[in-house]
Amino acid sequence: MKADGTTAVLCRITIDGKSSTMATGIYCRPEDWNSKTGTIRTVRENNRLQEFRKSIGLAYDEILKKQNVVSAELLKNTLAKKAVIPTKLLQMGERERERLLARSKEINSTSTYRHSGYYQKYLKDYLTSLGKEDIEFSDITEDFGSSYKAFMKRNKNFSAQQINKCLCWLSKLVYLVVDYEILRANPLENIEYEKKPAPKYRHISRAELKAILETPMLDPLQEQGIFVFSVHWSGVCGHHVAPSAPHRQNGGRQALHPHQPQEDQRGGVHPPATDSGTDT
Repeated sequence: MKADGTTAVLCRITIDGKSSTMATGIYCRPEDWNSKTGTIRTVRENNRLQEFRKSIGLAYDEILKKQNVVSAELLKNTLAKKAVIPTKLLQMGERERERLLARSKEINSTSTYRHSGYYQKYLKDYLTSLGKEDIEFSDITEDFGSSYKAFMKRNKNFSAQQINKCLCWLSKLVYLVVDYEILRANPLENIEYEKKPAPKYRHISRAELKAILETPMLDPLQEQGIFVFSVHWSGVCGHHVAPSAPHRQNGGRQALHPHQPQEDQRGGVHPPATDSGTDT
C-alpha cells in the first residue's frame, strides 16, 4: 500500500503453462478493484488498464510475426522495454504517436496519427529555435506554453484554429506526464487558447440590401451592377424581381428601383404588372 491508499495493479502472463508477472504502472484503491472482471471502478485508471491490455496483444502478435515463437518471459521483457516512462517532452510525444499508430490500424483511420506528426514537428521546431533538442518535464512552465504560442504566431503565421490544435497536443503530452505522477499538476492548464474570428456571413440582410440600393453611386454602371446583384439574391430566396423596372429621375441622375414582389393566391411570389415600357 502507498501512502495515498492505493496499491499496484500487477499483470500475470501465462503461455504454455509457464507464467511471468510484471507491474503495469497503474495504481488503484483495493476497494475499486473488481477481481471477477479484472477492471477498476475509476474510469481514468480503467482506461489505462484497457490500453495496457491492448499493448499486450500487439506485442504478442509482433513477436510471433518476427520470431515465430512466443514465451511468457519474452513477452514480459518486450513489454518492460516499452513500459519505460519517457523523461522528456518529445520522447513522450513519440510514444503517444506509437499508440496512435496502433489505434489507427484498429479503427482503419490514420487522420489522427497523421496530424499528430505535424504537431510533433512544430513542437520540435520551437525547441530547436531555443537551441534545445528536447526539454525535461520539470522545465515546462506556463511561460513555456505562452512562448510556444507566440512562436507559432510569429514564425509559422498560423491561424487561431491551428494554434489551438498545437496547444492541445502540447497539453495532452503534459497531462500524460501527470498520469505517470511525474508532475503533480499541469503547468499549462491556465494557458488561454486563441479566440476564433467571427464567422463571415455569406448573405446580407434585407435592411443591408435596402441601404445599398439607396446609396448614391458616382458611376451609373455601378448602380446597374447592384441591381443585377439584387435580382440574383432575390432569386435565391425564392422571390422574383421584375425583368424591367422604371427609371426614376432623382436629382439629375437616373436610379433603378426594382418592383416589390407580391404574393399570389397559390402562395408564390411575382412582381406586379407595370405600365412602364422602359426596359433595363
